[in-house]
Amino acid sequence: MAESVELPGRLAILPFRNKVLLPGAFIRIRCTSQSSVKLVEQELWQREEKGLIGILPVQDAAETTSMDSMLSQGVGSESGERSSNVQVSTSDAHKVDGKNPSEVIHWHNRGVAARALHLSRGVEKPSGRVTYIVVLEGLCRFNIEELNTRGPYCTAKISPLEMTKSEMEQVEQDPDFVTLSRQFKAIAMELISILEQKQKTGGRIKVLLETLPFHKLADIFVASFEISFEEQLCMLDSVDPKVRLSKATELVDRHLQSIRVAEKITQKVEGQLSKSQKEYLLRQQMRAIKEELGDNDDDEDDLASLERKMQTAGMPSNIWKHAQRELRRLKKMQPQQPGYNSSRVYLDLLADLPWQKASEEQELDLKAAKDHLDCDHYGLVKIKQRIIEYLAVRKLKPDARGPVLCFVGPPGVGKTSLASSIAAALGRKFIRISLGGVKDEADIRGHRRTYIGSMPGSLIDGLKRVGVCNPVMLLDEIDKTGSDVRGDPASALLEVLDPEQNKSFNDHYLNVPFDLSKVIFVATANRMQPIPPPLLDRMEVIELPGYTAEEKLRIAMQHLIPRVLDQHGLSSAFLQIPEDMVKLVIQRYTREAGVRNLERNLAALARAAAVRVAEREQAVSVSKDVHKITSPLLDNRLAEGAEMEMEVIPMGVNNHEISNAFRIASPLVVDEAMLEKILGPPRFDDQEAADRVATPGVSVGLVWTAFGGEVQFVEATSVVGNGELHLTGQLGDVIKESAQIALTWVRARVEDLKLAAAEETDLLQAKDIHIHFPAGAVPKDGPSAGVTLVTALVSLFSQKNVRADTAMTGEMTLRGLVLPVGGVKDKVLAAHRYGIKRVILPERNLKDLVEVPADVLSSLEILVAKRMEDVLEHAFDGGCPWRQHQHSKL
Repeated sequence: MAESVELPGRLAILPFRNKVLLPGAFIRIRCTSQSSVKLVEQELWQREEKGLIGILPVQDAAETTSMDSMLSQGVGSESGERSSNVQVSTSDAHKVDGKNPSEVIHWHNRGVAARALHLSRGVEKPSGRVTYIVVLEGLCRFNIEELNTRGPYCTAKISPLEMTKSEMEQVEQDPDFVTLSRQFKAIAMELISILEQKQKTGGRIKVLLETLPFHKLADIFVASFEISFEEQLCMLDSVDPKVRLSKATELVDRHLQSIRVAEKITQKVEGQLSKSQKEYLLRQQMRAIKEELGDNDDDEDDLASLERKMQTAGMPSNIWKHAQRELRRLKKMQPQQPGYNSSRVYLDLLADLPWQKASEEQELDLKAAKDHLDCDHYGLVKIKQRIIEYLAVRKLKPDARGPVLCFVGPPGVGKTSLASSIAAALGRKFIRISLGGVKDEADIRGHRRTYIGSMPGSLIDGLKRVGVCNPVMLLDEIDKTGSDVRGDPASALLEVLDPEQNKSFNDHYLNVPFDLSKVIFVATANRMQPIPPPLLDRMEVIELPGYTAEEKLRIAMQHLIPRVLDQHGLSSAFLQIPEDMVKLVIQRYTREAGVRNLERNLAALARAAAVRVAEREQAVSVSKDVHKITSPLLDNRLAEGAEMEMEVIPMGVNNHEISNAFRIASPLVVDEAMLEKILGPPRFDDQEAADRVATPGVSVGLVWTAFGGEVQFVEATSVVGNGELHLTGQLGDVIKESAQIALTWVRARVEDLKLAAAEETDLLQAKDIHIHFPAGAVPKDGPSAGVTLVTALVSLFSQKNVRADTAMTGEMTLRGLVLPVGGVKDKVLAAHRYGIKRVILPERNLKDLVEVPADVLSSLEILVAKRMEDVLEHAFDGGCPWRQHQHSKL
């Protein structure tokens, strides 16, 4: 709460355009301009609780005419003088809120000192611009003596306007002030009693009314009303407590009168509703009379039930009028007429849509939500933390317009399940809309009713199915939409994901606006590149990288194995998969960013176990060292001359006894031999890289794909020819240019690298160079293979093998500089999966290693390179080939 503070002689000034902060009031602002960010950093962020700034209202020149007329009505200081404005051209001062630098603005001569109650710092991507979100509390008024608009931000010499304690005691004894205080208290108590009946929030305000002085309460009450900027300035200029209290009494009384008028309107509406209820009762009586007379019409009864259904749908008034017109038209039509069924289906849709029906949100428990996320998902610490932050904002402000979260990552990393966890934490219903392969705009907006077979769009249809207007809606595979002559679905989604537009979303079939602002949208994608930039701008992208081998092991033991056993009707009593065997499955049979192939392999083991368990259904064997099975249901035993006793269980007996009989046999424990028998020979091994680079001319690169990071081998060889370069492997234009740059760089440094004999002047003399990227059926493109191409060529010409335990990535310039690349985290995880021990990265990509798990980094040797020579030094055993040549000479 605002309190008396000692103001310094000068204050940093933060301009508020067409907005006033009053003492005792709170306001939340977002600072994005360079000057405001500098002010917050130096005056608030660095000084913490001791920081004070001045909030000064400013206004455009076009708005000052009405302002001057308002301020000239006698509201001013104690002496009755009229407050004035300071006119400053922003060409010489700071640009306020991003307006035109050449326009003239007017600075008010009075402001309010404020302190920060909360500060949060953020960085916008990809621009890297720093922003601050500040919660300010107004403290006291001050007067501007001298305003300095030069420098990083505005400062001003000020003088306080608040009365001293002794002066205030004299004012409180004034009979006029006592009378005004009584009037203000009476009106305020009446307003509080009305608010207490409506909102149940009057208790705290009553406490303020009894404890705070009236001249401070006047500011606090007025700050909570929506009044014009002119009236806010008048209140700010009311330094005299009597003038301030008189103005506040007038504003509170006006607010009270508006509430009374609203109550009268509500009573009238309730009277009209009771009239509608009376009509409904009479219609029910008419229906009963018709039934007694045997004059009941099934079609008419059907339409009556449709009308009742529409009446209870809670449509807005304008849509209800539209529905009534459609219903009257339908009543005039015969069921055999064309268009009858389409009109009937349309009205059914209007009646079924959840116009006002919403699922009640349970009280958010962040600890329970965190436990739920930890239970459903292993790892993903940053992603789960962002979801908890999102839920925390929803808890503090339930009607907040949160961002549209877009989870981007390879298949099988848990994007869809994260969205369902958000719905479970909020207590809302969850619905998934698949956008993969959607090319028709009508799939989003619906078909117009003039077409045969028209239907609503997937969004409206999904809301009809889910039955509430505030579900969590997952837009799955948003990067898989296409476009053709039928329109662009991605452009239609721009309206859906914009909170300023989706409150009146217009479906072509529905043909009336529908409010989508209460829906929480979550999107998923494998890649960001196919998403149009305007659509991507409306979403907050959260990247989900692939899992490490250790994370996959924990996910398999905690989630996948229990789920697979349950899906196949098994339990741990029938099948046991030790951790060592799961590790072998991960290392030898799956190399993926997600866990889907891992789950498929575990399911194959479960199916094999299910076959063995099902074969025991006819008879259950018992070992000698196990107690005999006894059951009162058996009349005889078949053990004549047999070494094993067998119990014959008749069909239809207690299932509990049958399951106990199955458990007596020892469970099937998966071993290495069983893995090879069921899953086949291992698909991957750690010796692949060593085998591939056993000859000169082969290097190991790291690439990024939609399925995560991958290891890419590059092979180069030379043949007799005419000095041409041949490239194969389904390569794009960018990677072809990288190969040409790599070859040019190597040819320019033949002598430095000692790659040719003294008599040879050109590497390509009577030679052709052939570079191949294996896995030729997979398209490849991008600049990050530059250093890999140079290493392969140097290996070819020097006849030196590249180290088998080393992989690399980075773009190269014609001058040999190594430039940073993207997808570093996924590439490092791929190297870890393939058993690579050393990774060469551009020096400027070191900052991206923060996102890589610590256990992965500890198992790898990260080597940085600024120039191509650094890459070659790390890539070859014993250093760069030309340095080896120099050492051999020495």
